[in-house]
Amino acid sequence: MRNPIQIAAAAVATAACLAGFASSAFAQSVTTYHNSPERNGVYTVPGLTDAAAAKVRLGFKASVSGNVYAQPLYWKAAGSPGLIIVATESNFVYALNANSGAVVWRRQLPRPVPAGTLPCGNITPEGVTGTPVIDRATGRLYLDATTLQGGSLPRHMIYALSLSDGKIVPHWPINVDNAMAKRKAPFMSELQGERGALQFFKGKLYISYAGRGGDCGSSTGAIYRGVVIEVTPATTPTLSGDWETRAARGGIWGQGGATSNGAYLFATTGNTSGANTWGDGEAVIRLSPGLKRSADKADSFTPADWKDLDNQDLDLGGTAAIPFSVGTGSDKVARVLAMGKNGHAYLLNAPDLGGIGHPLVNVKVSNSRIITGPAAYEASGGTWVAFTNAEGLQSNCSGSGITVLRITAKPDHIGTHWCAPFNGAGSPIITTTNGVADPIVWVAGAEGDNELHAFDLLTGKVLFNGGGTGMTGLHRYSTMIAVNHHLYVAGDNTLYAFAF
Repeated sequence: MRNPIQIAAAAVATAACLAGFASSAFAQSVTTYHNSPERNGVYTVPGLTDAAAAKVRLGFKASVSGNVYAQPLYWKAAGSPGLIIVATESNFVYALNANSGAVVWRRQLPRPVPAGTLPCGNITPEGVTGTPVIDRATGRLYLDATTLQGGSLPRHMIYALSLSDGKIVPHWPINVDNAMAKRKAPFMSELQGERGALQFFKGKLYISYAGRGGDCGSSTGAIYRGVVIEVTPATTPTLSGDWETRAARGGIWGQGGATSNGAYLFATTGNTSGANTWGDGEAVIRLSPGLKRSADKADSFTPADWKDLDNQDLDLGGTAAIPFSVGTGSDKVARVLAMGKNGHAYLLNAPDLGGIGHPLVNVKVSNSRIITGPAAYEASGGTWVAFTNAEGLQSNCSGSGITVLRITAKPDHIGTHWCAPFNGAGSPIITTTNGVADPIVWVAGAEGDNELHAFDLLTGKVLFNGGGTGMTGLHRYSTMIAVNHHLYVAGDNTLYAFAF
């Protein structure tokens, strides 16, 4: 029987016969978090082989103003230079020349919310945190910015900017508090944080919300909730749908926000407060356009021990749920993977999430919490998922590490493929040279060694290990992109561009 590495090698050999991975459709521009609506984090980068990865070097650094939590984006319009889009917590949005780092345009939005203005939080000032999204059809950039309105009122404002010059599109922004009040839906910007990436789905814009560090608010008074809103970006934009957790809290914390497999949205919620019966917390929620609430068990999953997870603050919603496929031909099946702060991975059936306590697989994959965005690579031998964690299960991964899982179906199975020591907490991406061949895991040592690292996805072999690149100001949600013969990493006040 062939082992998983041999199976993957066979998949590489038949790459020309495969349709490629979903990321191939997103190769020219990087318009959304992790390069696809599924948030799989896979990039097709011709020439980036194992040998080339070993020779990566810092090409240039570009200055921006403000701390950076959001992933950069890349926009390549016909007849124009490629632009790297960087949004900061100081509410600056930059379009930088992707080859040199020179500023093409810069837009300053209203003042971010300074320290002491919010009742809790661990980001200051707070401006743009969640990764923006680009609409290819209109050439617009959409983002959520926390701004100080009237000198003292924190408000989430949804902006649309023209990518040609950075100007605010007429009839924008949308004041989320005001728009939700018109729908008689609960929302308080003072308590609601926006960490999740924005999503485009079936022509609508979706933004997800949680709380802030410290979980301010009370279960008996004003409180945040897990919230997803739908915006119809017409000439006059409208907030056309909303969904909230029934119980208090239950935030959507994952930096991937709401993910999509093209048919549905999937939102992953965290711990609720004061819930004696399940109230949408610790869950994967499947949503359709309009965001109408569903009582069908096919549209939700929560572990049987959701109440214990609530009590121990072991959010399932620390990462976004990733939809993907396993198998080939008639054996291909649709799955969803969710991973929590309890170190468990839950494999779900995408057509029927199973309700309370019915995952296809529930297995512990880490001795510590999982809170950074995973990346997923599909091949004929299964789906490989890479994620960072503070402590792996194996002895050789004690301390900070990176783990790669292999997922198969018929029967459904999750197994640890390899893990390796790694000092940091960035969110990994995966590059291939043609959609299948030469899969490499890249990750930044955010809040650790602050270096760039690369591993062979199939074997765990170290391909690049820092090299004294000297990055600073990387945060634990730091997510790079791979495009234009570069790897781009954003840190506080700086964009780093690595060439190969």
